[in-house]
Amino acid sequence: MNKKKQISILPILSVNFVGSLGFSIVLPFLIFLVTKWGGNALIYGIIGATYSFFQFIGAPILGKWSDKYGRRKILLLSQGGTLVSWLLLLTAFLVPQTIWTNIDSSLLGKFSVTLPLIILFVARAADGLTGGNISVANAYLVDISDESDRNEKFGKMAVSGNLGFVIGPALAGLLGATVYGEIVPVIAAIVISFIATLIVLFFLPESKKCIIKSEPDSHRFSKVFGQDQKDCYQIEQNESTDRSALFKIKGIPVLLAMYFLVMLGFNFFYVVFPVYAMSVLSWSVTNTGVFFAFLSIMMVLVQGPLLKFLSSNVSDKYLMLIGSLILSISFLFFNTTDTKFIYIGATLLAIGNGLMWPSLLSILSKAAGDKVQGAVQGFAGSAGAIASIIGLILGGFLYSSLGANIFLIAGAIIFVVFLSSFHLLRN
Repeated sequence: MNKKKQISILPILSVNFVGSLGFSIVLPFLIFLVTKWGGNALIYGIIGATYSFFQFIGAPILGKWSDKYGRRKILLLSQGGTLVSWLLLLTAFLVPQTIWTNIDSSLLGKFSVTLPLIILFVARAADGLTGGNISVANAYLVDISDESDRNEKFGKMAVSGNLGFVIGPALAGLLGATVYGEIVPVIAAIVISFIATLIVLFFLPESKKCIIKSEPDSHRFSKVFGQDQKDCYQIEQNESTDRSALFKIKGIPVLLAMYFLVMLGFNFFYVVFPVYAMSVLSWSVTNTGVFFAFLSIMMVLVQGPLLKFLSSNVSDKYLMLIGSLILSISFLFFNTTDTKFIYIGATLLAIGNGLMWPSLLSILSKAAGDKVQGAVQGFAGSAGAIASIIGLILGGFLYSSLGANIFLIAGAIIFVVFLSSFHLLRN
């Protein structure tokens, strides 16, 4: 097996860290923002699904483009889209809260459609359309790693993201508590997103120095995207990136199904917990920020030293199996109003997800191979986007009738992932 050319992992970790920091800084108070502008739990879920719907459209395209034109240029495009989306969100604070219509329905609940709420929808759509940065970053990581250290590097990637989720919510709690309210964290997100764009532009080297094509590009369109790639031509046995061809690769259908289910379970949790914390637990923005910061700290500890030790002694498939079981159990602890049990659940969630998620990504990357890595990661992003659309809308819709029992549904979904993990052990 040929060793990949050594490229420092630090720049892509920095991009991942800054990106998650920019996102998570808004997470604790987004539900407060939605309700302030006239929305309810259902609208909160739909706003989350808006991002996922447009990511479903954009992620596969960006993934294929990254295979064709290089990872760095597509990451730059994605980060630029995120920056524009935060600028759009900022304008929502500056326009009058004009009420377009009021809705009072036994099915949909009571909410108002306001101008800031519409702008928020547009901002999330813009971010989602260019939101393939995670799948492209994962493909970048595969480019610069070997199978022997891939799980460890995916663990480091998860750590960098979770460090952002540690600082982001805590920073949101501090900034959101000022007299200027929620607008300060949004401005901070703009600055952070701008920094991420600069990191890609000036510090991130291209990981695909040689772009595989089926025939010469007479129009040289690729040079618009990649000024430093070499052209390589592979006339025969060129890998197809069509959906049907990718699904014929051994193990890919099952792995994408597991990817879908994990994202579905998590989106039930993420759409319900902030609403549950605000309405039932009576948590403030600061309380919510502290919780997500704690959750992220635990994930950093698991995906850092613990995963590094275990990945050198336990196979990805067994880590996937064990992690998914612990994760499914963790959701049972959220169906309570006892803060102590909620934090126990958060600890188990961090352990389970910290073992399961990097292992799933590592197994998926190995099954995809090198030539269609971006395309497979893009389709994985689409599977996650579909799961997010279903989970966020359905979770928000069901919360009014099921309440905290949604957490039990999330646990059951992840338990299916645990059962599916036995299939991986047989292959």
